[in-house]
Amino acid sequence: MKEKKVPVGISNRHVHVTKEHLAILFGPEHNLTPIKDLSQPGQFAADETVSLIGPKGRIDRVRILGPVRKQTQVEISRTDSFTLGLIPPPPVRDSGDLSGTPGIIIEGPKGQVEIEEGVICAQRHLHLHPSEAEKLGLKDKQYVSVRAEGERALVFERVLTRVHPQFAMDLHIDIDEANAAGLKNGDLVTIVAVEN
Repeated sequence: MKEKKVPVGISNRHVHVTKEHLAILFGPEHNLTPIKDLSQPGQFAADETVSLIGPKGRIDRVRILGPVRKQTQVEISRTDSFTLGLIPPPPVRDSGDLSGTPGIIIEGPKGQVEIEEGVICAQRHLHLHPSEAEKLGLKDKQYVSVRAEGERALVFERVLTRVHPQFAMDLHIDIDEANAAGLKNGDLVTIVAVEN
């Protein structure tokens, strides 16, 4: 296929919460306070932060991303899982695929929530609007390989393509992956292959 450039969006640890859990963590009738729009339309970083409490450690000031969801989800890096003491570490999953994943305690200023499942290391994925996918010759749920250039050049394989009218082109990788390749937000990488 013809090589195509796509921008990188680095996803640090974050939490998506339900309306019910938001009320426990921050008080009844509390609404998320948007402070920054994200690359995907309608998604935002909220002013609200929480603490994650694992068997062996905690991580404070973890950003909540909005809007609220139907199920609370925690996305962390493999390094974070070691800090928290999650053994075995959470699986690599697509967002929303939470069945059989580990749980964790989430602490807010007004209370705590213990979820039985919902902690994942996010599957690296490429968001595309249908018009962008068509130009690239890609379809939803295909996997591609993406090459990062530079001093720490490498190829990310098994990048899940996610196509939706509400998406905008952005390759989402976590902080561990970005550090391994020396990437920062907005850097361009190249789709080099469509995987079978």
